[in-house]
Amino acid sequence: MRNFRKYDVWIDGMELVNNIYNFVEKFPKDERYGLISQMTRSAVSIPSNIAEGASRNSEKDFGRFL
Repeated sequence: MRNFRKYDVWIDGMELVNNIYNFVEKFPKDERYGLISQMTRSAVSIPSNIAEGASRNSEKDFGRFL
């Protein structure tokens, strides 16, 4: 299994997640289940897909997740 924590793209993805969470804290609370939820879920999906792809056995499968 690959160590996904060593990939620069995963590190950048995690930084994006932190930035998005800090950014949406300033949004109005009535956006909590609308725009805030969509933005945070999409940001989290980036490093999550990289981590899931890193567990795949072939380079082809890994590439699909990237």
